[in-house]
Amino acid sequence: MSVPPESVVPPTPPSEPPLVGAPSAEERQWALFAHLSALIGAIVTGPFGHGWGCFIGPLIIWLVKKDTMPFVNDQGKEALNFNITVAIAFLILLLLSIMTFGIGLVLAIPLWVIIGIAWLVLTIIAAIKANEGVRYRYPFTLRLIK
Repeated sequence: MSVPPESVVPPTPPSEPPLVGAPSAEERQWALFAHLSALIGAIVTGPFGHGWGCFIGPLIIWLVKKDTMPFVNDQGKEALNFNITVAIAFLILLLLSIMTFGIGLVLAIPLWVIIGIAWLVLTIIAAIKANEGVRYRYPFTLRLIK
């Protein structure tokens, strides 16, 4: 007995191999953690710990995963450099305020608010991009760790 041609199921094509150089799901997740750990550090240390609390998480993740996951190495360094840059900016504004006996606060407070909002928004954008597997570059970042 013959089978009508409509009932023949075509063979399924083999699944495509992952793109060469594309980060794995685990790498994307760790890169996401590298960016979001700065937010957790800010929450844990509060507004007065911003100078050091925000780069402890990216530093730990980068140090642990840099040799085994190239995407995490790249994004961990990027998160670390950005948070060090923000910490330097906050420190400079603090020193300006101290050296001018508080007069510098007229400039420092609005800049702290602007930098803080920009830091929050850019960190969230970087985390989303890292989760998508995109190598995100923060603007206005000193590339101290290469």
